[in-house]
Amino acid sequence: MTDDASGLEDPPAEVLAAAAAAFGLLASSARLHLMWALSQGESDVTHLADRVGGALPAVSQHLAKLKLAGLVRSRREGRRQVYYIDDPGVLTLVRVMVGQLTARSQHAAAPVHRLRGIAARPVSPGDTRAGAPSHRS
Repeated sequence: MTDDASGLEDPPAEVLAAAAAAFGLLASSARLHLMWALSQGESDVTHLADRVGGALPAVSQHLAKLKLAGLVRSRREGRRQVYYIDDPGVLTLVRVMVGQLTARSQHAAAPVHRLRGIAARPVSPGDTRAGAPSHRS
């Protein structure tokens, strides 16, 4: 682990792998939509399916994956299973990311559709195209 200019140590490889797996789950627009809905308050699977426009079985499977990853939790209320996010860090992450991209798309300074192309294409270290991340230190 190396210190950077901020004085913070790099996280261990297993922490980075767990973070990558969590971000991988959030890379699905359906699961991200569920996370956004849950960031607004708890809900059962039926109301979530109605809100996001998904089929009940598909929404249930998405919620099961998010729960397994520890991103959402659930509790039983009678016959209903109520889902919620109880980690303030996860709430902040979802709200900031979706909020920033919403603001960008409304101001058209950095259209959201450009991000799809950047995320989808591999970038080599010598890539000088616009939007390619810099690999310089």
